Parts: sequence; structure tokens; C-alpha cells
Amino acid sequence: IHPSGDHILVGSYDRRIVWFDLDLSSTPYKTLKFHERAVRAVCYHKRYPLFASCSDDGSLHIFHGTVYKDLERNPMLVPLKVLKGHHGGNIEGDKNKSVLTLEWHNRQPWIFSGGSDGVINLYQDI
Repeated sequence: IHPSGDHILVGSYDRRIVWFDLDLSSTPYKTLKFHERAVRAVCYHKRYPLFASCSDDGSLHIFHGTVYKDLERNPMLVPLKVLKGHHGGNIEGDKNKSVLTLEWHNRQPWIFSGGSDGVINLYQDI
């Protein structure tokens, strides 16, 4: 849920991220399909106009998402960066590179990710 409370991001196993603008309607405002496998988590930054998604394809996608106070203007969504840093799981021969969760730092534009390889990564130069 966006800090304003009027926008919701939903990630799904069909590789999509759906943005709902509750001020406009109950149908999705935008559907984004950037991942190659199931989306595991999506998260807004509490302070900056950023949001991110992580997936079973081993990547994090960082987006700039500006929400305007003027109800006449639609939110602006811009893909910024694709981050890869997780490798195969702990089981020998496991090719799964899932990024299972992510979380933004409270004050900085830094993001943490946790993967199926048992590693927590911090990305700070976004």
C-alpha cells in the first residue's frame, strides 16, 4: 500500500505487477509485465517515489512511481533499474534463483533482498 493510502501494488504468479489507483476506479490502473517468472513481492518506499518488485527469475526491478496530489493527473511509472545478485539455492544442482522478499530502508533509497540461496543483499547505489 502506498503511503498515501490511495494506491496498491499487487504482484502475482503470472509474472505481472498490477497498480490499483483507488481514486480512479476498482479496476487496475496499470499492469506491468517485466519479470520472466512469478513475482514474489512488491514494495513502496515510505519516503521516496520508488517501488520495487522481486521474482523467481532472480531479479529485482526498481521503478520510479510519482503519485500527484492533483487528482487530474495520473501517476507516472518509470522503470529505472534491474538488479541481479542472487544465485542458485543451497541444494546442489538447484538452478532456482528466487528472490523471495524485499524491503526498503526507512530513510535511505536502499533496498534489501532475501533469496532462496540463503543470502540477504543490500543494494545502496540505486
